[in-house]
Amino acid sequence: MQCYRRLSQIKALSFDLDDTLYANHPIMLAAYEKMVQFFNRELGGKQNYDFSFWFTFRNQAIINNPELKHDVAAARQQSYYLGLQHLGYKPEEALALANKALAYFVEVRSDFTVPAASHQLLADLAEKFPLAAISNGNVDTKAIGIADYFSVIFHAGDGLKQKPDAHMFELAARQLQLAPEHILHVGDCGKADVQGAVLAGYQTAWLPHHGIGKSLALLPNIEINDITELRCLL
Repeated sequence: MQCYRRLSQIKALSFDLDDTLYANHPIMLAAYEKMVQFFNRELGGKQNYDFSFWFTFRNQAIINNPELKHDVAAARQQSYYLGLQHLGYKPEEALALANKALAYFVEVRSDFTVPAASHQLLADLAEKFPLAAISNGNVDTKAIGIADYFSVIFHAGDGLKQKPDAHMFELAARQLQLAPEHILHVGDCGKADVQGAVLAGYQTAWLPHHGIGKSLALLPNIEINDITELRCLL
């Protein structure tokens, strides 16, 4: 553990999910492979319907509707919808299959076991503090068995802006009925989690071990190497 700035009284904690409570990269690789298999079944395997195939349509979807950059689920659904029309599907057929594909993606990307250490930590903390989940992703917290630990859960999309925007942090503080400076946000990304939380007035614990945002523009209060190090503080 490394301390950068003094911690003050903590009355609640908020957690990022992907790459904070579990390593998300292998989960996503497995989900992408299952999506290739899904589209090969649905579309006849005429070509490789991998991430690179859909990426062009994702970019087009965001050009068409810039707000989709805050909603990974809607952006994925629209990339499928546009791509299927490109393949010759009528709009109504493309929409039905895009919705089916998105539902399957959420299912397979949520088909994993959260480490026992994360479960135990959340269970212990939830006995002492209200907990919030603040995620840019769309993992199903009920499916992975962690929803009951949290008093409030926010996923970007449906009008909620992605971190580092302050939107979800502000909503969490409001619903927890606490001043932001009494909430410790725990996350892996130097930009989305640390910068976003600091600018929203939160205290921050940075866990860069699994994540991809490993550079900092603003210092967190502490840097930890393992999620269980939070026990030393709390």
